Amino acid sequence: MAGMGGTPVIILRDTRRESGRDAISNNIMAARAVANAVRSTMGPKGMDKLLVDSIGDVTITNDGVTILKEMDVQHPAAKMLIEAAKTQDKEVGDGTTTVAVLAGELLKKAEVLLDQKVHPTMIVQGYRLAAEKAVQIVKSIAVDAPENDRALLVKIAETAMTGKLAESPDNKMASYAVDLVLNAIETYNGKKNFDMDRVNVEKKVGESTLDSEILEGIVIDKEIVHQNMPRKVANAKIALLSTPIESKDTENKTEVQITSSTQFQQFMEHEKMRIKEAADKVIASGATVVFCQKGIDDLAQHHLANAGVLALRRVIKKDLDKLAKATGANIVTGLDELKPSDLGTAALVEEKRVGSGIMTFITGTKNPSATLLLRGGTQQVLNGLERALDDALHAVADVVEDSKLVAGGGAPEIELALRLREYAATLKGREQLAVTKFAEAMEIVPKTLAENAGYDAIDKVIELKNKHGADKNAGLDAYTGEIQDMLKRGIVEPLRVKIQAILSATDAACLILRIDDVLASTKEPPARAPGGMPPGMGGMGGMGGMPGMGGMPPGMF
Repeated sequence: MAGMGGTPVIILRDTRRESGRDAISNNIMAARAVANAVRSTMGPKGMDKLLVDSIGDVTITNDGVTILKEMDVQHPAAKMLIEAAKTQDKEVGDGTTTVAVLAGELLKKAEVLLDQKVHPTMIVQGYRLAAEKAVQIVKSIAVDAPENDRALLVKIAETAMTGKLAESPDNKMASYAVDLVLNAIETYNGKKNFDMDRVNVEKKVGESTLDSEILEGIVIDKEIVHQNMPRKVANAKIALLSTPIESKDTENKTEVQITSSTQFQQFMEHEKMRIKEAADKVIASGATVVFCQKGIDDLAQHHLANAGVLALRRVIKKDLDKLAKATGANIVTGLDELKPSDLGTAALVEEKRVGSGIMTFITGTKNPSATLLLRGGTQQVLNGLERALDDALHAVADVVEDSKLVAGGGAPEIELALRLREYAATLKGREQLAVTKFAEAMEIVPKTLAENAGYDAIDKVIELKNKHGADKNAGLDAYTGEIQDMLKRGIVEPLRVKIQAILSATDAACLILRIDDVLASTKEPPARAPGGMPPGMGGMGGMGGMPGMGGMPPGMF
């Protein structure tokens, strides 16, 4: 731009700018690229992705949010889609792939409307109307889940695990997920809440996934610190420490000058005495088992072993919290504060060999608890099993908390597509076009399920629409290719997952559609001068720096 007297005035410097339709098109393209990356993983016949990070670690998974988290995405619009999937995972724990795929399809349909000169604001308004109506519809087709129907909860877990490593006719992982959830449900004011912190899962490489089992009590992946300590303690009195058992450092930095061997001997004797005092405080409390979050000095280990105390060190905070809940012990922050009343109880604390390693088992605790020990041939298998279990846990918990579920296999999406088209016909403005496109976008879920299972997507969607006139729960059985009643087939999903997926996908699509200008810096910010001011700002009298701008830094008005 030219200022007064023809002097050039730089408004934006070192900045790349995209505006108008170009900005919207680029954002849509980036978001759709992310959606297409995870689309092939959807459903029981979905494929896996092999991800290699910058340091060479390998992840093999078809879990949507795991793939999106591992992807090194640069485009800001693509990051918005990933954030939507993360929100879905945080809120309900499942349905992350559905969010990404549905948001990508909503943007694809919006691009058609943009080509027809429909303003983005009208599209956003129509999408929000459609999402609100979709939530009402999906609630109306949901069915009640009986509180104590364990078989139904197992079906929920199996549906959440389909297409993952845990999916096997002989695998009891779905049943284990139900056990863990029911054990971690708490009731407040008549409302059930799932406490994920009460779910105990430990992984150990070795054996096969079929050898995974639920064990009574808590399992800690640590071994006893000293060879002379007992390997088994009955009627244990348990101390939980977040402070080390060693000589305490001085608060102020001090310097000790030793000029003779006698002085050195005295200094070492004093250190030994301090360590012994620390160990004696633990022994005096009456504790027979100690779990320490930090270190235990070698000499302290010796004293504890002589007293018949079993001790573990470097126990992570999460495990200490679980032990506190199970045993009734208080986590003590200082050895001077340790009292007999802080100790917890357990019928048995025992060290056992599991596979190629050693683990410690705490059973018969004051508050009943259970731990799922996952087994698998490789670490990648175990990690995949854990991700599948996490999806199942949240799906079962959602149903237990809400007592509502919907059919799976694309049945709700087809019903939404049909009902939203009817709703669009009642609207008079251009929002009608956006609602119709929203309805079309909902069909992407059954289409993707059919494609990933190797069937013709168009034929299956037409067949589904024809069946939905008589059966709103008709969905695609990806294993047989038949259109069946999904409720009778036992393919069911939590209502909360569907509602959150619709809302998250709509929010992400609308957010991207409302962006019509992208300003991206192409250079690093300028280094500050010694006085703390950017270059060109020192001495306004000289008007140094940018011509015509009084020395203002690049990119500032």
